[in-house]
Amino acid sequence: MELTLPVVAGAMSTTIFAVSIMPMLVKAARSKDLSSYSLGNIALANIGNLVHSVYVFSLPAGPVWVLHSFYLVSTVLMLIWYLRYELLDVHRIAHARRAAELHRSAEASTVVPS
Repeated sequence: MELTLPVVAGAMSTTIFAVSIMPMLVKAARSKDLSSYSLGNIALANIGNLVHSVYVFSLPAGPVWVLHSFYLVSTVLMLIWYLRYELLDVHRIAHARRAAELHRSAEASTVVPS
């Protein structure tokens, strides 16, 4: 690949975009708190990336392939983490609350009058 100004600019912008997303990914991976993210937005980003892949991977290999591949991986990771840490935790919390309520109502119904 010849190093022309557009190729250098593409490589630089790819690096800048990837570096700008890394703090979000690192924070999400460490904290497992994705409550500030929207499932709809993450899902649409994944759908958009999949559709855009048809175009990107029809182009000659270059920086745009690297950037798009990074976007694909990062949005899929965010979707997996969102489903795992947000949706599954919501179900666990709801289940724990129901179990606690059942336990309290069972205790209340078994109280022996004095």
